Amino acid sequence: MPTPVSASLPQGVAARWRHLGRLVRLPNLLIMALCLTLTQTCLLFPQQPLQALLSERFLLLLLATLCVAAGGYIINDYYDVKIDAINRPGQLVVGHSVGRRAAMVAHLILSLEGVLVAVVLSRVVGVVTLGAALLLWGYSARFKRLPLVGNLSIGLLTAALVLLPELLQRTGSTAVWAYALAAFLLTVVREIVKDLEDMRGDAAHDCRTLPLVIGIARSKWVAGLFLASLGWLVTAAVGEGFVAGYWRLGLWLLGAVLGPMLMMAWQLPRADRKRHFAQLSLLCKLIMLAGVLSMLVLGR
Repeated sequence: MPTPVSASLPQGVAARWRHLGRLVRLPNLLIMALCLTLTQTCLLFPQQPLQALLSERFLLLLLATLCVAAGGYIINDYYDVKIDAINRPGQLVVGHSVGRRAAMVAHLILSLEGVLVAVVLSRVVGVVTLGAALLLWGYSARFKRLPLVGNLSIGLLTAALVLLPELLQRTGSTAVWAYALAAFLLTVVREIVKDLEDMRGDAAHDCRTLPLVIGIARSKWVAGLFLASLGWLVTAAVGEGFVAGYWRLGLWLLGAVLGPMLMMAWQLPRADRKRHFAQLSLLCKLIMLAGVLSMLVLGR
């Protein structure tokens, strides 16, 4: 018996919204918004968080950043249709639910809007945002297929995300720069792990990612070096937190960040299957979320 139009319409609308959320990586955008919000309210203006959060300049910065990021995710899917058909066949949106031309137009509109808003806010923020938009395009079109170049590109973009509120406000906060460095190091680790996870699809399309150029074992060593550098940074932050009397921050970093990092350091050399690298990638996400939430602990 045919489905009534009134019954199928809501399902079609819901499916369209799901596809849109998957296209722009809605969970990732929400984490970015959380990171910007906590940087603004906990690191830069802990004495007046609500006023800082509702600041017109900050809200425009948030809009600009999320627009450029969403555009970056769209252009990445645009260029990765064939590779994702092998690596993530159940998650295809561009070329399946959204046409390639529509995806390109959406990318251009979102990126242009984000850059224009950023330029209005500040020359420095505008230059950084324009650089981020161009780097996202370059990463999607070429850099991600080169050994380590793509990994470092995404690391720089993540660090820039953390730095944007400071670049706008110029408060002189050193904590923001420390968080940006930590974000850079962890992101590079995760990007290398993702390359290890996606070797089959990348090899089928002549991508020269790090594992395909220097091998799995050496790629693990490179990821391990970045992870060790991050471990040194977090350990120093734990020690400084205890010395300065920030016991909550020290304990949080010790248990929620450094602990999972040690677990990852144990699992990384032993990983040899796609599901192992997928688990390590998820662990990186959890560590990153714990790091972002540590700003909330610091701001209390």
